[in-house]
Amino acid sequence: MYYNDDFRNSDQYRYTNRDQLPHDDYAPDPNRVPVQPPVQPKKQGFFHRAAVKVTALILACAVAGGLAGWGGAAIAGSGSNSGKTTIQQSDRQPVTVQAKKVDGQTKMDPATVYASVVNSAVSINCSATSTNIFGQQTQTASSGSGFIITEDGYVVTNYHVVSGASSVQVTLYNGDTYDATVIGGDSDYDVAVLKINASGLQPVTLGESADVNVGDTVLAIGNPLGVELRGTLTNGIISAINRDVQVEGRVMTLLQTTAALNNGNSGGPLIDSYGQVVGINFMKLYARYSTVEGLGFAIPSVQAERVVNDLLIYGEPQPEPLLGVSVLQVPDQLAEHLWGIQVKEVTAGGAADRAGVRAGDYLLAADGKETLSSADLLRARWQHHVGDEMTLTLWRRGEILTVTLELTEAVEK
Repeated sequence: MYYNDDFRNSDQYRYTNRDQLPHDDYAPDPNRVPVQPPVQPKKQGFFHRAAVKVTALILACAVAGGLAGWGGAAIAGSGSNSGKTTIQQSDRQPVTVQAKKVDGQTKMDPATVYASVVNSAVSINCSATSTNIFGQQTQTASSGSGFIITEDGYVVTNYHVVSGASSVQVTLYNGDTYDATVIGGDSDYDVAVLKINASGLQPVTLGESADVNVGDTVLAIGNPLGVELRGTLTNGIISAINRDVQVEGRVMTLLQTTAALNNGNSGGPLIDSYGQVVGINFMKLYARYSTVEGLGFAIPSVQAERVVNDLLIYGEPQPEPLLGVSVLQVPDQLAEHLWGIQVKEVTAGGAADRAGVRAGDYLLAADGKETLSSADLLRARWQHHVGDEMTLTLWRRGEILTVTLELTEAVEK
């Protein structure tokens, strides 16, 4: 392909052969200067014209750019100080986070919750001595988290954190470390109580896990992966309540949370937006062949509180009382603004049977607190020991009754 001004026909610009014209019969004057034919200006090609235009454009841009650069330099120079570069800096003042007293009424942002509770969170370091198959003594080390429950040094953690340990040490947030004594523990609820020789400590405030709702903000404080990361804060929400999880052959009713829990978080506090401990961080769910995130679990504070009180008072967990009744999990509406859970079965000769409870009755309340699920009845039972009395409010064919159960039998483990 050729451009239009790229003439390649050899006939172009070719003069006619003068020899083919008639010749004159006289000789030209030797002194006469021959007249040269006028030279026609040659038409410029496209590239030549384009090059000229581009050159002119470049010169124009150069002149304009020089003027613009001179103008910009003049403007910049007018705002600078002796040619120095000025870096803009924010004048925002840092916010000082003040720790608040946890009263269960004041809602706080995560930074304030952390400042108010972090001194109650502790790191727990354990060592254990064992004998290997060659008869040699070996030592292993492990770590977990915990929290202070009394000013004089009682600490709560998971039972599995200290189980089998030959020595236990507790490190406070300020770095002070104390040898700890294991007061007792309950492997079924995975709760243990330790004691350190210290005073004037800052205890946590236990909240009511029964008041927690799905979607509530919660925070976890602990030392994931070891003491070097003690005091780490993670946050999330409550993603499920009363979640039944199979753990080593037993079913545990737990709080499910999206707060990040890792190795070393076990035993640390799960805290609500009011700064109250509503659970003990327990475990993170793992899958063998896939990555699982956002599936952490905590022991509800209502369960932990009963075990802790037993360990502090009796030195060991006390058996739970047997009610002798089973109910459906969800309620039925009996009348306007009246709901109850149906009694499915009554154990012959048990506490409920002796009190007059019948299959088909509807349970409205336990110890005066409304029961809208089987978990509500279970929470009421956790508040009692063998030998206590418990009241139930029933609905039977339109009539409301109140009966009293004498809790003389214990749940078999």
